[in-house]
Amino acid sequence: MGTFSSQRRSLARADGGSSQSSGDDQIINVSIPKDSFDTYNIDPPPYSLETSKNELRQLYKDMTTIRRLELLSDQLYKEQKIRGFCHLSTGQEAVAVGIEHAITKSDPLITAYRSHGFTYMRGGSLRSIIGELLGKKEGISYGKGGSMHMFARGFYGGNGIVGAHVPVGTGISLAQQYSEKRTMTIDIYGDGAANQGQVHEAFNMAKLWNLPVLYGCENNQYGMGTSAERSSAMTDYYKRGNYFPGIRVNGMDVLAVLSAVKYARRLITGEEGSHEGPLLYEFVTYRFAGHSMSDPGIAYRTREELKDARKQDPLMVLKELLIELKVNTKDELKAMEKEIRGHVNAEAEAAQKMDNPPPTQDTLFQDIFVRGAEPPYMRGTTVDNTYYYPH
Repeated sequence: MGTFSSQRRSLARADGGSSQSSGDDQIINVSIPKDSFDTYNIDPPPYSLETSKNELRQLYKDMTTIRRLELLSDQLYKEQKIRGFCHLSTGQEAVAVGIEHAITKSDPLITAYRSHGFTYMRGGSLRSIIGELLGKKEGISYGKGGSMHMFARGFYGGNGIVGAHVPVGTGISLAQQYSEKRTMTIDIYGDGAANQGQVHEAFNMAKLWNLPVLYGCENNQYGMGTSAERSSAMTDYYKRGNYFPGIRVNGMDVLAVLSAVKYARRLITGEEGSHEGPLLYEFVTYRFAGHSMSDPGIAYRTREELKDARKQDPLMVLKELLIELKVNTKDELKAMEKEIRGHVNAEAEAAQKMDNPPPTQDTLFQDIFVRGAEPPYMRGTTVDNTYYYPH
């Protein structure tokens, strides 16, 4: 499973199962394909996932909502309604959705700048996310953060500097340990950040102090336009922890992600076994779009590669399973997709009607500094352009 092309998987099968509940809440066991995990100094996660029709349906709803959000963002950017940087996660939905369904709201999560899906799954509303992309006052970061800097309760961003947030996530985990909270911090970064020195420094501290943190390398195969093979001497990112265990996960299969992260949480929080300290996961996924909106994403990869990747579309994989398990029919799923598309479009229309932040000097100092610690002035784009804090 070292490259994306080897991610071939058979459709997950239902093993049956029984529960005291019935109907959509009835517990069913779904098998995870044997090639979904590669391990380093640890046993693999369970190859049988306990779930329900309701959860399977919700997984599909969440991934479809994020896909529609990203497609709409692409459209709004091309209409020049969204400005600045904008990084889409089309094709990578299974990672954010699978992780969120495996953890609790008490588990902190931090990631890099491809964060729209994570923001939504952590509780950000569609309207506030789209409003932020549009620079609106009611955006999730008051229109000041844009695509790369979104936050929600339990979600520490949305961070723009490659790899710089990984030590921050490590610090969050230290705070959780210090407070004696039985939680797991999830610290997500991309394969492009995997060679950053500060990432390895964070690994060292995490193991030295046995911090309750799951590091997740979201390997979408390319750091901007550079393939992993051209940038990394060793592309087995799940082994980079060296002195703590790792698992490579099929990040195109939301059920494999869900099973793996549930397993990590049980280990790290002490619910299962006696494991102490961090774990390192590599979620092997693929971005269908370019690195950012300025990148068409075709100069460094072939059409055949993209076509092959789309055969592993996480939405399509789960959709086939839902039909096979009779969770929904094709027509029901089509109706669901139409409803989601309409809802996202309606939220976007509402977001476009939001007010812009007031174009005054005062707003430059708001939501930036701790109250009472504002500097006397702030330089603008030129030496002659200076803004003074209104005392």
